[in-house]
Amino acid sequence: MMKESAVDVILHPVRMRIIQYLINQQLTAQQLKELLPDIPQATLYRNLKKLVEAEVIHIVDEIPNRGTIEKVYSINNASNTSISPAEVNKLSTDDLMSLFIKFMANLMGEYERYINQEKIDLVNDGVTFRQASMYLSDEEYKEFINDLVAVYSKIMKYEPTRDRRRRTIATIIIPEQKKE
Repeated sequence: MMKESAVDVILHPVRMRIIQYLINQQLTAQQLKELLPDIPQATLYRNLKKLVEAEVIHIVDEIPNRGTIEKVYSINNASNTSISPAEVNKLSTDDLMSLFIKFMANLMGEYERYINQEKIDLVNDGVTFRQASMYLSDEEYKEFINDLVAVYSKIMKYEPTRDRRRRTIATIIIPEQKKE
């Protein structure tokens, strides 16, 4: 049996959702089950096991609970939850398309879970999606990316609190074809 690539381990829709909840916090499988009620328990445990085996997450504590041991999970190393540029550059065109489809499917799943709630308020909840084309030199583009990285770096440090809601923010940048 061929070992699953790190890309496939991370980009599985259920595993991506688990990883998103483990950013900046430690949770038990039971707590994850409460946060992800649409995922069957067996599926949740199977995907937790896969993430531990791939060393994306790890067990930080084991708590005895009514005759069983409850494991507490955390992100092993936040850099393990993304795919390095070197890994991306090694992918074939088909692999890149598959990667993008998995990314989009995960976003669509997040959006579907949001809109299927009993009561939603897109404006007050801050739901937005848009597409914009910009003309930037390579230097302006690098500056733009550095600004984005600075903003993301600042807010990724925020830990969950009662006042903070998890919000999924996605960025897709696609340049036009190079002109000959």
